[in-house]
Amino acid sequence: MRSVRPQGNRRAIPHTRERGDGGDHSPIGRQETAERVGVYWIGLLVGLSIAAPLGPVNVLCIRRTLTGGFVLGFVSGCGAALADTFYGAVAAFGISVVASFLLAHETVLRLGSGLVLCILGARSLRGEVAWPLSVAGAQGLASAFVSTFLLTLTNPLVLLTIAAVSAALGLAAEELAGPAAVTVVLGVLCGSLLWWLVLLGGVGLVRDRFDERMLRWVYRGSGGLLLVAGVALLASLAFSP
Repeated sequence: MRSVRPQGNRRAIPHTRERGDGGDHSPIGRQETAERVGVYWIGLLVGLSIAAPLGPVNVLCIRRTLTGGFVLGFVSGCGAALADTFYGAVAAFGISVVASFLLAHETVLRLGSGLVLCILGARSLRGEVAWPLSVAGAQGLASAFVSTFLLTLTNPLVLLTIAAVSAALGLAAEELAGPAAVTVVLGVLCGSLLWWLVLLGGVGLVRDRFDERMLRWVYRGSGGLLLVAGVALLASLAFSP
């Protein structure tokens, strides 16, 4: 007669991979994850640090939020955030060729940025505002994105600011491996976007309180700030070594 094997003997081999998450739970893996999170937060702080100071781009994004709504303003902020991220990538990956090129042509870039700011400021001083407040279409959104991207990109000092802030936070580009550098760049992008989301979201909440007369004064005031910033940028070229 054929013997029957007891059912309990079939579980002689234990299942050791029931999690199926594919994660590395070793001490080294946990240490790498902790380091990755740490450099992400450093990148986030760098992104906030370079986006938060009130400058011409901030003034431009605030004004666009008041006139065209949160979407127009935030898209403008995204253009600036992308330029910040580009400089963050140059610093994090140590792309010396790009950094050297930008710093070598700093005078030309600052000249172009100063002229654009002067033109925007002079046009805004007239205080001509479309009323009622209009919503920008796809072409207007694309134009807003490109304009702030180029305006931020023509300021190579952002690269030096990123390097200075990173050094102050104890992060050196030469210490970053490939994945860590990507994490820092992602943090820079998220930090910059977070600033624009909070700032322009707050501006959007009070947007309905502005009437045509108040908005005209906002246009003139922001135009004056842009013009002063442009003139100061051009004047600084005369005293640069």
